[in-house]
Amino acid sequence: MKKSLLYILLLAVIIGAIQCQKSSTSSTTNAGSGGSTARFAILGNYLYTVDRENLKMFNISNVADPVLKNTVHVGFEIETIYPFKDKLFIGSTSVVHIFSVDNPEEPRKLSTAISPEVIRRCDPVVAKDTVAYATLRTNSMCGGTQSVLAAYDIKDVTNPIQQATFPVSEPYGLGYADTALYVCDRYGLYVFNIQKAFAPQLVKQIPNEWYMDVIPFNNTLICQMQDGMNLFDITKRLEPTLITKIK
Repeated sequence: MKKSLLYILLLAVIIGAIQCQKSSTSSTTNAGSGGSTARFAILGNYLYTVDRENLKMFNISNVADPVLKNTVHVGFEIETIYPFKDKLFIGSTSVVHIFSVDNPEEPRKLSTAISPEVIRRCDPVVAKDTVAYATLRTNSMCGGTQSVLAAYDIKDVTNPIQQATFPVSEPYGLGYADTALYVCDRYGLYVFNIQKAFAPQLVKQIPNEWYMDVIPFNNTLICQMQDGMNLFDITKRLEPTLITKIK
């Protein structure tokens, strides 16, 4: 109970800070920071959630009285949702679905990203500029035999193309800050240099702990662990420095 409460409180602080940042900009397409394994996302005045098959959208203009506006069937075995500009990247155990929310209450499917090497896997996903990264975990409940970090070209978002893969052990969530990509793994945290977007280079591995998901927030990397949380200073993006552990 104590770990869950600390996690919830910390996320509440982050969301509050994000909302303060949003209030100072006129853009309605800025996405708040969130984990790649999350099942909800906020864009403007709308909350988007996923269950195993459906995408639901709520108008949260009045946060005390959220209103369900629409439900859209996405597919099967839906696991994650990640907002980027006016797009939603929705990961399942087999593909990544890309939706446009330029009309916030009428999400429109644009395309599906598929990794040809892996038949069945778990797909946390993040997007950056014209590239999307997904961790494709193929052991345990996800099935299969090969786990990879995949990079997709989404310059034409209606036709995502896998451009590169990098082998990893047992990956989970991921997140980026500038040209650093942080990939969670059962056996540690991978740090990739993504200055060359489709040629990620592994520059550091922080071993011996089970990392589940990350949220890069300003100069802090918030890491959800299998047994708590770790906070890193990422002022130097490719050289995370441990601040504290929360158990």
